[in-house]
Amino acid sequence: MNYLAPDVATLGNHEFDYGLPHLLFLEKMANFPIVNANLYIKKYHKRLMKPFTILNKAGFNILFIGIITDDVIDSLKRDEIGSFVSLEEASDEVGKITNAYKNEDIDLTILLTHIGFDADKELAKMLKPEWGVDIIIGGHSHTILEKPEIINNILITQAGVGTDQIGRFDIVVDDDTNSVVDYKWQLVPIDSSIAEKDGELEEFINSFKDVVDRKYNTIVSKFAKKLMHPSRKVETELGNLFADIFKERADVDVAITGSGSIRLKEMGPIITIGDLIAVFPFSDSLTKFKIKGKNLKKIFSNFMSNENRMKDEGEYTISLQDYHVDNYFKNLNL
Repeated sequence: MNYLAPDVATLGNHEFDYGLPHLLFLEKMANFPIVNANLYIKKYHKRLMKPFTILNKAGFNILFIGIITDDVIDSLKRDEIGSFVSLEEASDEVGKITNAYKNEDIDLTILLTHIGFDADKELAKMLKPEWGVDIIIGGHSHTILEKPEIINNILITQAGVGTDQIGRFDIVVDDDTNSVVDYKWQLVPIDSSIAEKDGELEEFINSFKDVVDRKYNTIVSKFAKKLMHPSRKVETELGNLFADIFKERADVDVAITGSGSIRLKEMGPIITIGDLIAVFPFSDSLTKFKIKGKNLKKIFSNFMSNENRMKDEGEYTISLQDYHVDNYFKNLNL
């Protein structure tokens, strides 16, 4: 990221995958500001990160504020880290920051969020016009927008996931009213016709290849065929495999894993340590619950409902050892 040299970044949920010490290490190593306004150390009620930054570009002062999803909280409970978890509280944080700079010449105010597209829209409804928020640039739900959504006179954008494409805004700002008067939004695909490979960056990445290969190329298993994971919204062979692994490891009747935690679309037939880590790169812990069958059935009814499965907010379905819920409960006489 330092090589790519962004002007500013915000936190996403995967910055927390390896715990607080690793996150703080990344923040210290970054040569660019990382902003987040609603994460704080509970004991001292002190913000963990820089809540905002003001950048001057083309003669304009641009205020960037970072907001994150509450999905990260479970992974940080042991580190005494808290968050203003609700959208209402996140909105209040935005209001405090913008009010502090209301007498300054801020030409453009942009929220960098990681809360998902639906939550972005809800947040936009809560923001007061006098706070002057112009744009929300979001993430987490991997939403691809051909044009911005406009709510409460705020432009909301998102450009999908990864580096398949980037979003480009060409914006005209009225310097007297500090408002967006015209804009053009486009998704720019990242391929060889747009951007040639950077030889120096490729060489830098490849310098680690031998070290990584020696550590992770050990073969641990062989399948009869490739196992596939084409979509988060359907039962998959690869999802079932990892649910089976967790079930056996935890010695339980049912094991559930978030379908979005399966990070590759296929694996096999030759399996290395590196393959396993690439498919499931998280150092999560297994949690065991002892519940009554009728309550388990209610849980399944909720997250297997059509309403829940149609949500476009990332991890909205499951992989489990026995996906055929009705037959499973019949076998248990529930």
